[in-house]
Amino acid sequence: MKRRSFLALTVLSGMSGLVGCGGAGSSEGNAAPLTYTNRLRLPPLLEPEADGDGVRRFALTLQTGMTEFFAGKPAATWGFNGSYLGPTLRARKGDRVAMKVTNQLPESTTVHWHGMRLPAVMDGGPHQTIEPKATWTPEWKIEQSATTLWYHPHPHGATSMHVYRGLAGMFIIDDAEADGLSLPSSYGVDDFPIIVQDKTIEANGTLSEDTRPTFGIMGNHILVNGTYDPFLEVTTSRVRLRILNASNARTYHLGFSDGRPFHVIGTDSGMLRKPVQTDRVLLSPAERADVVVEFATGDEVVLQSSSGDDDIDEGDFNLLKIRAAGRLKASPALPGKLTAAAPIAASPGARVRRFTLNGHDAVNKREMDMSRIDEVIPAGALEIWEIENTVYAHNFHIHEAAFRVLSIDGKAPPAYADGPKDTVYIPPKATARLAVQFGRHTDPVMPYMFHCHILRHEDEGMMGQFVVVEPGTEGSVSRTIPTHGHG
Repeated sequence: MKRRSFLALTVLSGMSGLVGCGGAGSSEGNAAPLTYTNRLRLPPLLEPEADGDGVRRFALTLQTGMTEFFAGKPAATWGFNGSYLGPTLRARKGDRVAMKVTNQLPESTTVHWHGMRLPAVMDGGPHQTIEPKATWTPEWKIEQSATTLWYHPHPHGATSMHVYRGLAGMFIIDDAEADGLSLPSSYGVDDFPIIVQDKTIEANGTLSEDTRPTFGIMGNHILVNGTYDPFLEVTTSRVRLRILNASNARTYHLGFSDGRPFHVIGTDSGMLRKPVQTDRVLLSPAERADVVVEFATGDEVVLQSSSGDDDIDEGDFNLLKIRAAGRLKASPALPGKLTAAAPIAASPGARVRRFTLNGHDAVNKREMDMSRIDEVIPAGALEIWEIENTVYAHNFHIHEAAFRVLSIDGKAPPAYADGPKDTVYIPPKATARLAVQFGRHTDPVMPYMFHCHILRHEDEGMMGQFVVVEPGTEGSVSRTIPTHGHG
C-alpha cells in the first residue's frame, strides 16, 4: 500500500492499527500482526555531576552480549554498557565533558558523536580508531544549544554492521533557554527517547545480516529502543517523543493511527523557532524529530509508518502502541516561541559548493580515500551546498556543521523541517540546496566527513573529507594526509 492510499484510508476509516500489515502478497510491512505485549525499554540515563575540575565524566564500554527480541530466544548482539544499544547521555551547553570509551569488541571500531560541534580529533570518525582492549578519552566543551543528538560507530567499511548489531545511543543537550519553556523534560516520565530500527529477526530469534542489493540491510521487524512489539504507558497530558531513525537504510513516514496532529519542536540540530503542527513527519536514517503529542485519559493509539514510493520507505509498519491509562497529570501549554536564535541564512555572495551523488559508492565520481582531503573550509564559513542525487534514494550528513534546508528540487521543505539540521533526505534524481554554517575548530590535518547516511553506501565509498582551517590559509593546506597514527 503506497503512502497516498494509506493516508486516504486513515482519514476514511479512523483505523486503530494496521492489523495484518505485510500479509499475503506483500514483501514489506510488519512481519506479523503486533499484539503490543512488551513494555517499551528505556535506555538508562547517564547524567554525571561535574567533578572538582568542572568536568562531567562519562564511561562507555563497547561489548558483546545476548539480547532477547523474542521471549526465550536470545540473539548475539553488541551494545554500550550492556548487550544492546547504549545509555542516554545528557549534558548542558557550556559543560566540559570527558569520555572514557573502552573497546571490548573482537574488532576495532570508533564512536562518532553525531551532530556534535567539536574538534575534528574528538569527532570519532574513521580516523579515531579504537583497537580491541584499548580506551579512547576525548574531551571537549559543549558549545551548542538544546537538541537531541546520538552516538554510533563510524569505522570505514564496517559502520553498517556495527550499528546493525546494536551500537547506538542518544545524547541530549539542554540549555537555559530551553529550561524556561516548560516543555516536557522529565526523562522516562513525559520525555521519552524513541530509537527506531528495522531488523530481520529469524524464527530462532537471531539477527540476520543478509543484505539487499543497492541499499543493504532492510528488515520488516521494527524495534523501538531495542523492544519488539512494544507498548508505552503515559501519565501526562502532553508527552515529548525524541524520535531517532537509527536504521541502516529505511526511511519512515511517521504519524498516528487516528490521524491526530502533533507539534514538532525540534529538528536534528536544535529547536524550531515555534512549534509546528503536523500529522506526519519523514525521517531518513540519522534524522531526528523532537515532537510533543497530546493525550486524554483512555487514549490508545499506534505510532505508525506509512509506505512511500522511493524503495527505502516502502511498507506500512506499526511501531509502538501508546496508552493513556488512569488520570493524566496536566501539562503546561506549549509556548508560542521556542528560540530567539536566528535561522541559518547565507548572504547572496556566499560560496557555493556542488556535490553529485553517483550510484552507491562515490561523491563527485570519487570513492572515499582516507588520505585525500576533498574540501578546505575557512572557520566560521556560511556557505551554500548543492547536493545533486543522480539516481535512487540517498541522504546526506555533514559532520561538525548545522544547516538549513533551503529547497529540495526548488521547493521549500515542509515547515516542520525548517530548523537546524545535520542530515537531509534527497529523493531520487532530486537536488538539495543547503545553507551550511561551519564551526571555528581548526585543524589542517584532521578531517571531518560528509557522506550518505545509508550505511551501506557510506561503507562502500559515498563519503568525502574536509578540513576546517584559519581563514586565509586555505591555499596552503595539503590535500593529502597520512592515514597512520590516528588511533
